Amino acid sequence: MMMKRINKITGTLFISTTAISAFFIIAVIIILVIIIIIGGKDSFSWEFLTSFPTDGMMKGGIFPAIYGTALLVLIMSVAAVPFGTITAIYLTEYASEKSILAQTIRFAVRTLATVPSIIFGLFGLGFFIKFVGVQMDSVLLGGQLKWGQPNILWASLTMALLTLPVVIVSVEEAIRAVPREMREASLALGATKWETIRRIVLPGSRSGIMTGTILAVSRGAGEVAPILFTGAAYYLATLPVSLSDQFMNLGYHIYIMATQSSNVDLTLPIQFATTLVLLMLTFILNLTAVIIRSHIRRKAK
Repeated sequence: MMMKRINKITGTLFISTTAISAFFIIAVIIILVIIIIIGGKDSFSWEFLTSFPTDGMMKGGIFPAIYGTALLVLIMSVAAVPFGTITAIYLTEYASEKSILAQTIRFAVRTLATVPSIIFGLFGLGFFIKFVGVQMDSVLLGGQLKWGQPNILWASLTMALLTLPVVIVSVEEAIRAVPREMREASLALGATKWETIRRIVLPGSRSGIMTGTILAVSRGAGEVAPILFTGAAYYLATLPVSLSDQFMNLGYHIYIMATQSSNVDLTLPIQFATTLVLLMLTFILNLTAVIIRSHIRRKAK
């Protein structure tokens, strides 16, 4: 009887602690959003969203930063999601658990997940720009400078490396969730290994792939450190029209306004409004991915 009462009290305490923790997290998020909305509501307008900055970034809008951030996330997703999916397929469907190569890949993925984001930025500068870009200029353009400098392509690939572990882990877990019996039934009916993966495994794990995409988008849209040296610009009067162009970014814009402005207090409304736009953009990108994932799940059922 006493033991039953103790278990009941323990369960009640656990549920209460969990509820309080969840409430605290939600409350913090709500407070942050309210502070951002109050601080940026005076600067937030249609002109702010659709015009270029003027007067030393003190007036005008942030359309180039919105465009650059969306383009960065798009290119990053195109680079990271297919490569991460292929890696996850190899680890789950082809590689043996005792394979040295598979163990090395998993160790590399775990290591990449713990590396500070600024290190990715330095890697992108050294590898993509100073090595790959310079070699491309030397071979393709006879030494003319085009790819051996910061641009949106190198920034996107650097961000793709940052988000790659998230994609690999999410897709790998989704593939493992597909019942083994379905694979065996497909093979028993005469399908090849690749046909089984293409027709059974991948359709059954599409929601997991979308989850990995959502997580990658959420992290990539707000990261600043990896693009500091690889492509982000303080101010551009034009939009990027080529992969070799630099770009403006919302996160970098907020960082510059908060640290490099001649009058930080005067730019606070712009900082809050830009932060609000970044949150909205991230929310829209995530919502789009969630809607696609939900559609895939309903279609599968």
